[in-house]
Amino acid sequence: MVVPSSNAPARSVAGTTTAVSPTGTPTAGPTPVSDCPQVRCVSLVVTGDVLLHEPLWAQAERDGGAAGLDFGPLLSGQAPYLAESDVAVCHLETPLSAAGSDPKGYPNFSVPAQIATALAAVGYDGCSTASNHTVDQGVGGVDATLDALDAAGLRHAGSYRTPEDAATPTIFESPGGAVALIAATYGLNTGSPPDPPWQVEIIDVPTILEQADVARAAGADLVVVALHAGTEYRQEPTDVQRATARALLESPDIDFVYGHHAHVVQPLESVGGKWVAYGLGNAVAAHGIVDLGNREGLLVRVRFGQLADGTWRTTDIGWVPSLVDDAVPYRWCALQPGSSCSDDDATSRDRIASVVNAEGAVDAGAHLWTP
Repeated sequence: MVVPSSNAPARSVAGTTTAVSPTGTPTAGPTPVSDCPQVRCVSLVVTGDVLLHEPLWAQAERDGGAAGLDFGPLLSGQAPYLAESDVAVCHLETPLSAAGSDPKGYPNFSVPAQIATALAAVGYDGCSTASNHTVDQGVGGVDATLDALDAAGLRHAGSYRTPEDAATPTIFESPGGAVALIAATYGLNTGSPPDPPWQVEIIDVPTILEQADVARAAGADLVVVALHAGTEYRQEPTDVQRATARALLESPDIDFVYGHHAHVVQPLESVGGKWVAYGLGNAVAAHGIVDLGNREGLLVRVRFGQLADGTWRTTDIGWVPSLVDDAVPYRWCALQPGSSCSDDDATSRDRIASVVNAEGAVDAGAHLWTP
């Protein structure tokens, strides 16, 4: 995975310094050359909503004890999967609290900033930050969130401090190639456009296509788009989700589209040799209304390979169903064959597999991934 230096900027443009470890040693990618039959290969891992409700930060209090909040045990099950990525991206659903302020839950979130250090420690390289909750705490909440991500060494896309930041592509450098991330949301819970307009990216196909072109010009080999969209708790993509994904994937500048916001898993689909993951469900959450569907999530790994003529194509797509406990201790757990996450393992595993394949994903090459 990308491992930034201790003083690495939160937003990186392709063509800058090669990623290094905190000790200054150049890092090797997790994909051995022998496993890459193409000229170059890049593995991307993405997950769904990181949605911290009060029970999850209460769990972090128990796990941290006298040392303070520790979200590491909640997320630790993801580590083996993130370790096999060149670039790993989370979705931060809610604003993070500024130092000295009390966290707040639904409906206007401001959650403990310690989640940022835990996300970095478990293996994420960055997060998308555009959601309907992005401005729950106004401009101060946006800035506090980006400050915390910067401090943790996590890059970010979707919300911004300045118009200059908004105009600068977010590009992750990896040994195999440079991956640009574009992130946007269907809207905000304020019911109004962001003010100022550049503060949060709103889904608009022509704008995203322009941003993809800018990212390519800045040196991105691959461009992925994260869309916060859909109907909550509905496992079927909406017509708007489908149309937006197709319009974006028709562009030669965009390689992969994925989504979150529904809080339930939605299908994978192959579109013209590229892929869309309509909804990844929740990575971690603890909704007040306990339902098996909103405890489920999807971790997706996409591998891209560069051919001899210089073009890139998707060479593999794998998925991992997951479940979060509905009681203490809260933990992310992979629903692999033979797993023992909860009494609901078989039900969730079968349901997620059925939803993932609702658009023919398995016949098109998608598969359960075991690292």
